[in-house]
Formats: sequence, C-alpha cells, structure tokens
Amino acid sequence: MLMKRRTLISASLGLGALGVLAWSRRDAGPAAADALARHEGSTRAFGTTVTLTVLHADAATARTAIDAALAEVKAVDALMSLRQDGSQLVRLNRDGVLDSPDARLVAVLQAGQELSRLTGGAFDVTVQPLWRAFEAAHDAGGLPDAATIAAARAQVGWQRLQVSPERVTLAGAGMGVTVNGLAQGYAADLARAALQRHGIEHALLDTGEFTTLGAKEGGRPWMLGVREPRDAEAVAARLAMDGRALSTSGDYETVFSADFRHHHIFDPAVGDSPTELASVTVLAPTGLQADGLSTAFMVMGAERSLALAETLEGVDALLIAKDGRRWTSGGFPTAA
Repeated sequence: MLMKRRTLISASLGLGALGVLAWSRRDAGPAAADALARHEGSTRAFGTTVTLTVLHADAATARTAIDAALAEVKAVDALMSLRQDGSQLVRLNRDGVLDSPDARLVAVLQAGQELSRLTGGAFDVTVQPLWRAFEAAHDAGGLPDAATIAAARAQVGWQRLQVSPERVTLAGAGMGVTVNGLAQGYAADLARAALQRHGIEHALLDTGEFTTLGAKEGGRPWMLGVREPRDAEAVAARLAMDGRALSTSGDYETVFSADFRHHHIFDPAVGDSPTELASVTVLAPTGLQADGLSTAFMVMGAERSLALAETLEGVDALLIAKDGRRWTSGGFPTAA
C-alpha cells in the first residue's frame, strides 16, 4: 500500500478529480456558518497537498487553528512515512525493533491489529514485503513471479507484529510494516481535534481522507462526491455529509498493470490484489476507522464487507465492482 491520496471528486461542489467527505450542521446561533469568513491553509504531507478550509469570524484565531491542525498532520507524516529516512516506521522496518515508540504510532499500530482481528486478517499492516516485491518487478517492467510472491507472503503476518508502549517488534526476518491504510485518516482525526480546541465550529479537512465540522456558508451541508473508478471526471455518488469521516480506496490509485488487476492493495491470503471490487467508500465515526475499513473491504469483497458494516456502529459503505455493479449498506446516505 503506497501512501497516496485517495481519489475522490473534490469537496464543496465537485471541483477536480478527488474524492471527499463532509457533514452538515444547521445551527442558527451566533456562530452560524453564513456569518463567518472563509480561511484556508495547506501543506505537503503523505505525498500530496493537505488542505483545510475554516469558517470563523476572527482571522487570527482561524490562522492559529489552521497552523495547529496542519502541524498535527505533518507530525503524523514524519512519524509514519515510508519515504522519510528518519521516520519511526522506517527505523522499525530497518531494524526489526523500535524502542520507546511515539504514542501516536503505537495507537495506529494497535488500531491496525484490532482491525486485523475484526476482518480475519483481510487488513494487515505487515503486507509491505508484497509491496516491495511488486514495486521492484514493476520498476523492471513486469510483475513478480510465483516464487517471489510466495517468498514475500512468507514474511507477512500481523500476529508476528508485537506492539506495546515500550517497544514494537517484528518477529520475522524480512518483515515490514506500512500504515498507509490508517495514517491519513488518523491525521484527519488529530487535525479536526486541533481545530475544535481552538474554537472552530465549521471546517472541511482533506488529508487524503476527509472529515468536517459544522456547515459551509449559508448553513448548507458540506457536499462531497465520490468518483467513478473508471472515470476520474464522473461522479458515482453525491453526499451531504452527516458528521462522519469518509475514505475511498480504489484499484486505480497505484497500478502495477494497465488492466487494474494488480495494484497497491494486497490480499494477504493470496499475495496479490483482490479481484472483485474497483473501489470502496466508507463512512465511519473517525477517519482512522474509515481509512482502515475502506482498505479491508477492498480485500473482503462485497458480501463479507456489507455483512460486517451492518454490525459496526456508524459504519456504512458504497462498493463498486470492476464490472460496474454496486452495493450500499442500509445507512449509506442517498444523493442530496
């Protein structure tokens, strides 16, 4: 799984070829969104541009809040990037052990372990050896052979990742961890909390996953669209958000073959990409949940994913198959 922006249709009325999320609150108090000015900020993190839009009466307060939220995002990226040599995740993968891990990395790894248990191993942060095998073969102009895939699969297994506040250990030689299915959603949660600590009541956050506060100008809900997996300019669903976070995973994000058969999401059970779904969009109470579940559901397929979603409080999903079929869970919002 490559740390890469989820591809949706952009926030607030379909700008560009991104995918998004939001929620609405139609309060009529003194902080109603239609009485506030718009303030924006951005930074580079997770290999993309992270953007925040805040509605607030005081420009200085808005700027302080935006800076604090973006600092949270940058900190998560610095800890968990696979591309920054000094990150704790790079050190863990290099040495096989990490003493005194940052509490934020521990929280994300523990969430990953719990999601692995919940999904019967469909989600697994230790699939990094498979990524390395496919990336190397792709760089050489092809795909890994069966023996290479088998060797990489032998190094995958979430049960062999040991996580505690004092130490993180990879119990097998050649193992590696990626939190690309969790970190951006977690960063969105921390950024949202930072905005709230500074008194922000209306905001849209795009870390590659999406979350919001309150409403946009005029008290209208933040409107977001999910892209069609085979057409970056087409909209599969338009959503008036209801307070949850949103994440979309798709087979088109990073591909190893032009037919979308081999891509950046791996089924640990087979050592290759899952074959049924082209994209999964998940609404969940937190960005961390939405991020992880969208990846897990890609691996699990439609039937198992919908069954699991129905058992999880506040979780809904839109699933689109490679042949165009689509399914939604019972609580997935209809087009506004």
